[in-house]
Amino acid sequence: MRIHLTSVFVDDQASAQTFYTEVLGFRTKADVPIGDDRWLTVVSPEDPDGPELLLEPSGHRAVGPFKRALVEDGIPAASFLVPDLAAEHARLLALGVRFTQPPTPMGPVTTAVLDDTCGNLIQLIQHH
Repeated sequence: MRIHLTSVFVDDQASAQTFYTEVLGFRTKADVPIGDDRWLTVVSPEDPDGPELLLEPSGHRAVGPFKRALVEDGIPAASFLVPDLAAEHARLLALGVRFTQPPTPMGPVTTAVLDDTCGNLIQLIQHH
């Protein structure tokens, strides 16, 4: 068994696609219209056949309160592995990304948390 698909709820799929591809560097894998929404997934360019991240619309009535509670408590909706967190942090800061937690050593890892502009906090992690 392996992870094939996971998702983050986003406020606006078009904005999310722009942020996740043009800022974070993922690539669009699937973009299929489904009514007013889209089946929109992104993948790592380093693993294009690996797990997909579904940029899922936040339309369900439970999603808004759930997302707000996570953000208020500082809990990331997803975690992405990076090889050099200091370099990635600097790159993203230069692009105007807002971090809620700068790179912070935590035992065998260093983590940072950013605002994805779509209603979520995203954790970046580097293993030592």
